[in-house]
Amino acid sequence: MPSEIPDEIHINEVLLPQKGSFSRQPNSKPVESEVAQFLAKWLDNLLRIPGTDFKVGLDPLLSLIPGIGSTIASGGGFIILIEAVRSRVSVPVLLRMAANMLLNTVFDYFPAVGPVASAFFKSNSRNLKLLTDWQAGQQDRIKRSTWQLFGVLGLIMLALGGMLLGLFILYVWLLTHLFHS
Repeated sequence: MPSEIPDEIHINEVLLPQKGSFSRQPNSKPVESEVAQFLAKWLDNLLRIPGTDFKVGLDPLLSLIPGIGSTIASGGGFIILIEAVRSRVSVPVLLRMAANMLLNTVFDYFPAVGPVASAFFKSNSRNLKLLTDWQAGQQDRIKRSTWQLFGVLGLIMLALGGMLLGLFILYVWLLTHLFHS
């Protein structure tokens, strides 16, 4: 027979989580965040365009309302980012998720073209995929692909900086030869 339930419970100490207590085993089922799934669906894949398999969500539709719409959509995306923080996603992956949100927000600054780009980019679905893959134990793969992405972006930025430096040198050279003669 089970012991009786005490009338009072006294808590003497709070135990801190042990290292690795939140880590997942490689083939374990991911902890699904219903909030993140709900938001990603509503913001990116709510309505199917008739005659196609393409879905569009509230994010590109809300971005048609200047200022307010993209703020609401970004707020939903921010909640997915908070879920990633709660799942202890690494900082580089969080930066990647934030970059997805930032790029989606940048799209909103371009009238007519921005909502279309946002409908195709689907930043919230991308972030949900990163989050669920992380929770499923694929941290190494996600970290590796994130560093590869940052490496490619770094090389692109380096190339653009080199081109700008080259143009500046050419400009200075042209000015000195035009006014030196």
